[in-house]
Amino acid sequence: QVQLVESGGGLVQAGGSLRLSCTTSGPTISNYHMGWFRQAPGKEREFVSAISWSGGSTNYADSVKGRFTISRDNTKNTVWLQIDSLKPEDTAVYYCAADRDRWRGISYLRSAYEYWGQGTQVTVSS
Repeated sequence: QVQLVESGGGLVQAGGSLRLSCTTSGPTISNYHMGWFRQAPGKEREFVSAISWSGGSTNYADSVKGRFTISRDNTKNTVWLQIDSLKPEDTAVYYCAADRDRWRGISYLRSAYEYWGQGTQVTVSS
């Protein structure tokens, strides 16, 4: 059972940066596509970014392109989300998720991801 743990959230001023991490102490995630999603109060959980199991392919929501960068190090069993130029509308709980079907392309759909972390809160003040 893959257990994902996010960290790195916090309170930051608009324009600032944070680096979110997602790791697991259980089975390796090196063969999983990994995604980041976020959920703001009163809103649906939405796709933010995803990276293929090899790290060779990435995808971003239009709202974060050019500001967020996803990366991974399979030797460290860790995925990161670098978030720059933060805006108040980026305030949300950010979730890491794992998709075990490495033979299909990376997905922006929540239903494609079998394992989820508990989330880390990101709050951006204006």
